[in-house]
Amino acid sequence: MPTIKRIGVITSGGDCGGLNAVIKGVAREAYALGIESVVIPHGYAGLYNLIKMDEVVFLNAERVSKIEASLAGSEAGHSRVKISKIADPHKYERIKDGLKKFHIDALVISGGDDTGSVVVDLSSQGIPCVHVPKTMDLDLQSYSVGGDSAINRIAVFARELKTTGMSHNRILVIEVFGRYVGHTAFRGGIGAEADAILIPEIPVDFDVLYEHMKITYFARIERSDVKAGTYIIVVAEGIKNVNGEMLYDESIPPDAFGHRKLTGAGKYVRQQLEKRLNTDPAVKEFMQKTGMFAPGVYEAPEVREVTPGHLVRAGHSSARDVNFGYKTGAAAVFLLLDGKTGNTVVNVDGSRIYYQSTAEVIKRREVNVSEIAIFESLGTCFGRKPEKFMYEIIEQKGRIARHL
Repeated sequence: MPTIKRIGVITSGGDCGGLNAVIKGVAREAYALGIESVVIPHGYAGLYNLIKMDEVVFLNAERVSKIEASLAGSEAGHSRVKISKIADPHKYERIKDGLKKFHIDALVISGGDDTGSVVVDLSSQGIPCVHVPKTMDLDLQSYSVGGDSAINRIAVFARELKTTGMSHNRILVIEVFGRYVGHTAFRGGIGAEADAILIPEIPVDFDVLYEHMKITYFARIERSDVKAGTYIIVVAEGIKNVNGEMLYDESIPPDAFGHRKLTGAGKYVRQQLEKRLNTDPAVKEFMQKTGMFAPGVYEAPEVREVTPGHLVRAGHSSARDVNFGYKTGAAAVFLLLDGKTGNTVVNVDGSRIYYQSTAEVIKRREVNVSEIAIFESLGTCFGRKPEKFMYEIIEQKGRIARHL
């Protein structure tokens, strides 16, 4: 068992809910075991520049008490820096010298797949680190702190936007983060009872989406005694058209991890719906029938796109993410003490700490589309012709590993 007297804490990648709970979990567990912990600020940029810093912040009892676990974001700060891309042939020696300068024996690093890839890199260079999974995208093999917070905020925003949609009889397209997977759009959309949910795992047939929107929206307004209604679409930023093509901003170069800027999904969906509304003769008849038609002024329902952007990862953390952050932060300390470096804390269930190789955890996990059909049978559109839910019924035997 290695001797560890001081742990450095790093958060990297995007901010999200639960990270402050991870920091507090590490610091308090380390303190209980007689180990010091310090913040290495600014993510991997801070790790690279550690050698130039005059001091580091110690996570003593007084400092830790000032951190609000229920707040999203991170007291340790972030950056999107890939160590291997730094133009310095002596970067790893520089990092090791910085760790030696402040007598830091090991690192706990919380982040997503990009962050985890650097954990694998640092471990291969002989730098002891343990990874705590963090990404609101939920695209790791394990649950990740931040996911539940983002899902809840997406659901709240989408639900609350129904009031403005109802007031103006608008069709609202809400674009949310998630990069190449649709977990947050899917779960957040279901939580908001969205009418349609568009995710990268299912290429969008806009004719199918339009027909679902038209039938649902028209009927909703016609049933209303005040002829009011709305139609809510939650769309993941990484959706694909029917040809399987994603929407990129070609004017912005890829980031340090090779990711191109995904942009315009909400706008693209709006344009596709507007094009069909403006050429469908049934729309004019509907507008006249419901008393909304104004020649040359208001001849088709409005479609608006809304992009809550960073609001879905800001503000407060969900209780689930605070719980998960606390216990996985604490568990990371035990993994370090047990010499299980280069691994990710997957879960803590009772007295059992589960871990997995970080290289395996960061492999992308997409939405299991076989589950989509059950929601299609309940009336939600996913931009395709509804499929029959194919199921099998299985008795659960033995103990179920839980995330909380």
